[in-house]
Amino acid sequence: MTDIMIPAIAEDDTLFPVEKLEAHRSGQLHMAISAFVFDGDRLLIQRRALSKYHCGGMWANTVCTHPHWGEAPLACAIRRLREEIGAEGLALAPTGVSEYRAEVTNGLIEHERVHMFRAEADRTRLKLALNPAEVAEIRWARAEELRAEIAATPERFTPWFRIYVARWPDFAFGGAVAV
Repeated sequence: MTDIMIPAIAEDDTLFPVEKLEAHRSGQLHMAISAFVFDGDRLLIQRRALSKYHCGGMWANTVCTHPHWGEAPLACAIRRLREEIGAEGLALAPTGVSEYRAEVTNGLIEHERVHMFRAEADRTRLKLALNPAEVAEIRWARAEELRAEIAATPERFTPWFRIYVARWPDFAFGGAVAV
């Protein structure tokens, strides 16, 4: 992994740069984005590439990552939709900000303040090009399917995606947003 600098958040809410892996080793609060692409009641989810430095092979929301130091959350979400799944031209709308802390695989910790975004797309017309270094596979899922799968096999889903679904049962699936 390269020495990518991301925005960490101090106790007084000021931002400072931190190396991404160090933020995850120390559990430092840092900025992140999560994007959710829908076609009606179906959410596009991704199974992370097995080679990811944490949570490889687990299912997550459409796109989730960290802004680079100095990068705005919306610009980051647009960039990562393109880089991870090859999606371009989606109209992303901000839906809120959330914070969580979770232990992830390989002894790392995600402690994030997440800017959430939502987009609508017609899955029959959406052109995608998966980056195999980022994404193993994708699928469209309805809320009730995901809730049942998470209840039966939580280990197949990233900790943050399980948190999103538990905290906002309607959020990820088109309902009201709790911030």
